[in-house]
Amino acid sequence: MVGTCLALALAPLNLRVAVVEAVQPGAATQPSFDDRSTALSRSSQLFFEALGLWPRIESTATPIRKIHVSDRGRFGFAHIDAEEQGVEALGYIVINRILGGVLQAALADTGNVKVLCPARISDVQTTADHARAIVSEADGAEQILTCGLLVAADGANSNVRDMLGISASKQSYGQQAVIGNVLPEKPIDYVAYERFTKSGPLALLPIADQRAAFVWGLDLREAERAMALDDANFLAELQAAFGYRLGEFSRMGKRVAYPLALSKAMRLTAQRAVLVGNAAHGLHPVAAQGFNLGLRDVAALSDCIFDALTTGPGQPDIGSVALLQRYSDWRRGDQQKLVRVTDGLVKLFANEQPLLSLVRNIGMLGFDLVPGVRRQFARHTMGLAGRLPRLSRGVPLT
Repeated sequence: MVGTCLALALAPLNLRVAVVEAVQPGAATQPSFDDRSTALSRSSQLFFEALGLWPRIESTATPIRKIHVSDRGRFGFAHIDAEEQGVEALGYIVINRILGGVLQAALADTGNVKVLCPARISDVQTTADHARAIVSEADGAEQILTCGLLVAADGANSNVRDMLGISASKQSYGQQAVIGNVLPEKPIDYVAYERFTKSGPLALLPIADQRAAFVWGLDLREAERAMALDDANFLAELQAAFGYRLGEFSRMGKRVAYPLALSKAMRLTAQRAVLVGNAAHGLHPVAAQGFNLGLRDVAALSDCIFDALTTGPGQPDIGSVALLQRYSDWRRGDQQKLVRVTDGLVKLFANEQPLLSLVRNIGMLGFDLVPGVRRQFARHTMGLAGRLPRLSRGVPLT
């Protein structure tokens, strides 16, 4: 999804853009456009508004008007309210498959973006003047693409990143995210719940038709056992973990499980090349910030390219050392902050030491009571903190 969004962001700039995608959008093995749901922050909503795509996305999206965070079985809780923050919604939940359909349709309408699919980049070579990628297509044919800038947007296990000689640290959380949806007895009323349970973090998110999507982080053995349960027994365990705030759960949807890990690229750029999205940073889903962070990468890179094309002296160079350094300097802080926050939350709430449990619950109450803290945190949650690129503020590039 991040690579497609970058192509759409750059399309108005009259650049020749090629997208190399390994899996057809409608294929069951397509990892981006599947039945999982994605939480779009306020800055991501503004990004799609700037591209003119938000009306099509909004018609199938579910707003988040409140966020409720709690430590299951303990007194600590915190909340954020859209009305208190002066916005219609803190964010939106959208099904990846539906979002992917909107993005693919928009991509098909562009005249200067060429999509090679199914195809893979099998080799990369860079010089001071250009980058060259050898693209292998499904029928065995090969072609060479030459460009001013090569962007790796191929996920946490990025092959292009490896070809560029950029190493990445990877840390398994020893967990899998078990994902699905249920029908709560009581209306979820546009509230996103994050509950830290003894078995792992459990998020319950409002989606269409009064249903609730869940993302439950379980250790590997527990996840394997949970996936093997029939619907009735799984529902009972999910209910016991979340509680009865929304009444009884019923009508279990399809369940899937994905391994959870933290990945961080050692650097964001190479000669004539740059990393965006999970190729640069793969986060735990505990704060639902991974895709939103990737979109801010896209927006910042688009800003750098737009400025190079419109304000730079002499012949524009979208892969210059100066442009790549500007992008790296701009994005480093935001990326490092989100890595620390998500990783810290997972480790903090996984520790059952009584004194630490007491401190974190007092901290959550303080979050609700200390003036200004909640508003500042809400701005970070909505992706509105710090220096934002044009698209993340809803400002079109042209």
